[in-house]
Amino acid sequence: MFAHNKRLQYTVRVQETNPALAQLLLEQFGGPQGELAAACRYFTQALGEEDAGRKDMLMDIATEELSHLEVIGTLVAMLNRGAKGRIAEGVDEEADLFRAINGPGNDSHVTQVLYGGGTPLINSGAVPWTAAYIDTIGDPTADLRSNIAAEARAKIIYERLINATDDPGVKEALGFLMTREVAHQQSFEKALYAIQPNFPPGKLPGDPRFARAYFNTSQGAGDCRGPWNSDENFEYIHSRDEHLAVDGGTGLAEVGMTSQELDLVDRLAVRTSSDRAANPTTGAELGAGADGSLNGSTPGSTAPL
Repeated sequence: MFAHNKRLQYTVRVQETNPALAQLLLEQFGGPQGELAAACRYFTQALGEEDAGRKDMLMDIATEELSHLEVIGTLVAMLNRGAKGRIAEGVDEEADLFRAINGPGNDSHVTQVLYGGGTPLINSGAVPWTAAYIDTIGDPTADLRSNIAAEARAKIIYERLINATDDPGVKEALGFLMTREVAHQQSFEKALYAIQPNFPPGKLPGDPRFARAYFNTSQGAGDCRGPWNSDENFEYIHSRDEHLAVDGGTGLAEVGMTSQELDLVDRLAVRTSSDRAANPTTGAELGAGADGSLNGSTPGSTAPL
């Protein structure tokens, strides 16, 4: 059960309205790295979690993400508030209104004209929010790693938004939201490493023949070695011949078929076979002129209709 408190988790202070900035901030309202996506991701994970501690953590963070959705949505609403009245009341002449909502660097016409200066669940490019943003797989070690990455991506988006405004109140609120992404990332990391073992994800171990193999499949002047492919950590396989049929087989596709299936496939192959010695005239060749030009025309001329 959820209960709403009318006080925001962080005070929103907007110095002046700015529809263009509001459009940018929608990235964290209805975008893939936004607060709604985060809340839904952690809430659904919590519902399916069997560990009491992780379940409690996920539910706490999911609920906080909803409060962050409220903060970012309030910022959007406040930044749009001046334009909202102008749009609703039609106080400007048509040309003035168009210039106001579609000025240099201002793509806010989407939210102003289509949504009346509201807070639609879209990203900054007006793409509607979708549950496809939720990438939960149902394994805690995989999901926690995904959560860590999601918080990192959201933190970067907040950094970019902070750099896009000089409004001190907006920067302050965005800085708080950015910092909470860092805090959540730490919680998810602690929860991940509290699971021992936590790698590889799932129950089945990897095939030891390939678990520490590094295939140098992109070869050339940019070849580099580091801890990701060092001899200390991996078997570094450079030879192209050793990249093929690493299982020791032929490297060719094989399938077991009944005699009837094999007969039908052979008949299909015979019926659809190509005559390799043929050189049939094509429609393109029939439509070309004697010199090979299109429709019998010469360069620079016009072919008759």
